[in-house]
Amino acid sequence: MKPENNNQNIRIIDGLYKAFAEGDIPSVMEAMDKEIIWNEAEGNAYADGNPYIGPEAILNGVFARVGAEHEYFKLEDIELHEMSNNKVLATLRYDAKFKETGKTYNAQVAHLWTLKDGKISAFQQYVDTKKLNDAMGN
Repeated sequence: MKPENNNQNIRIIDGLYKAFAEGDIPSVMEAMDKEIIWNEAEGNAYADGNPYIGPEAILNGVFARVGAEHEYFKLEDIELHEMSNNKVLATLRYDAKFKETGKTYNAQVAHLWTLKDGKISAFQQYVDTKKLNDAMGN
C-alpha cells in the first residue's frame, strides 16, 4: 500500500472533528470505512464493545451512549499531528458532564487514526479513564 498524502489525511480528520462539533453525525459516519475497527481506551466504560467493527456498531455502542449519558460532551484544544503509514495523531481534551452523577470532567486525550483510500479504517483512543470513571461514579 502506498502512503497517502498526509495533508489529505489531516484534512479528513480535521473535517471529522468539525462535523462532530456541529453534531453532524452522518458526516462523521461517512468518513469511516465500512469495516473500520474502533477501540475505546482500556478501562473506559465504552470499551465493553471493543473492538467495534463498522460504523453502525460505533454509532450504537459509542456515540449514542455518550450522547444519552452526558449533559454535554465537547472536544477541545484539538491538535493534529502527521504520522507515517497513513496515521494521524490527535491530542485534545474532553470537557464533559455526566448526567447521572452531575459530575464534570476535563480529561487529556489522544486519538490515533488510521486511514486507507481516503476513509478512516481504524481508531484507538487513549484517555485518563480514572477521570471518566470518577465522573460516572464507577
